[in-house]
Amino acid sequence: PQQPIPYVGSKPECKEQPIAFPPQHQHCPPGLESLMSPRPISEDPAYRGSGKLDGNIAIVCGGDSGIGKAAAIAFAKEGADLVIPYLYETSDAEVTKQRIESFGRRCLLMKIDLRYKKNCEAVVNETIACFGKLDVLVNNHGVQYVQRSILDITEEQLHHTYQTNIFPF
Repeated sequence: PQQPIPYVGSKPECKEQPIAFPPQHQHCPPGLESLMSPRPISEDPAYRGSGKLDGNIAIVCGGDSGIGKAAAIAFAKEGADLVIPYLYETSDAEVTKQRIESFGRRCLLMKIDLRYKKNCEAVVNETIACFGKLDVLVNNHGVQYVQRSILDITEEQLHHTYQTNIFPF
């Protein structure tokens, strides 16, 4: 049988060779997955779900891209229906929704800013209104400001980080 092609950090040859990633920067975090080159890998095509989450409803914050997208796809493969709140990355969110629905699962997208408690409550309330319950919350949204030293983080950046990552849920 044909073996799956390795896809994380190496080219399929007789020996591993590092893959060089071109420098890239997006000015508005969290950024768009659709603009990245190469595109992030969000799914192991060889992984087949076994129904571990059949009938479950999950909110995956930040599930439009990156680690959140990988979690959302894995949950769908295991039988969960999903709610994906995202900030502004509609094109990324739509691609993720299509992939989830390809497994026969339902997916509700919510373009919403999760820095605010009232918006987090709205996501939970809409989930229960649409699906009748909530079983799992993956609190994966977040922001960070890369600095050479912790002393370089501004008060505004620190406040925004805590307001986004810690306080709402």
